[in-house]
Amino acid sequence: MRIIAVIALIIASLVANAQEDQEYRLEIGGGIGLTSYQGDLNGSITANMQPSFTAVAKYKWNPRMAIAATIGYHPIKGDYSKSNTVYPELPDGKKSFSNSIIDIGGRYEYNFWPYGTGNDYRGAKRLTPFLTAGIGLFVASVKGGTVVATNFPLGGGVKYKIAKRLNVTAEWVMRFTTSDLIDGVQDPYGITSSGAFKNKDSYSTLQVAVTYDLWAKCRTCHNDDY
Repeated sequence: MRIIAVIALIIASLVANAQEDQEYRLEIGGGIGLTSYQGDLNGSITANMQPSFTAVAKYKWNPRMAIAATIGYHPIKGDYSKSNTVYPELPDGKKSFSNSIIDIGGRYEYNFWPYGTGNDYRGAKRLTPFLTAGIGLFVASVKGGTVVATNFPLGGGVKYKIAKRLNVTAEWVMRFTTSDLIDGVQDPYGITSSGAFKNKDSYSTLQVAVTYDLWAKCRTCHNDDY
């Protein structure tokens, strides 16, 4: 009987620990993916995709919401001859380009379901889709100078917790910019337009990222409903 009691106590202890996974406030990590530019010299959202790299840090408000800070390096490329568009005249006879973008930004993330191991929050799921939106600043190296402007990321994806403190995210994010010069070509038709994003360039990233949880949160507020 004493052996049975000891075994029962050990099992109870293991179950209790399994139900009390630590909650963490912060994620840090990085991702790799592909960047595509959309503008005057590109005819398709999937054309001329280039490898890109991003570092990310996330502060988790609760199992459904987080704020992410990112810094990324995104080479972009375009070819007028493959854009299926005819312009009356291109400045400097430009036919193609290859530039690079460095951007920083802040984004809000909303998870469709509470996100966690299932033992840290009541009803949390290891897998959840999410939406994201925010604002950022970018610097683009173009022929003859540098472009600095604002971008507005909008996208979504799926995140999966593969271990207690390890996360994998797959996402697609479109960054709408306030510039028409990241390809070095501005208004090739010479038509004046109005509107914050009309006739502006944009670029998108398809990316897989890995992040690690840090900064343990106190247990007193665990298992709240979200």
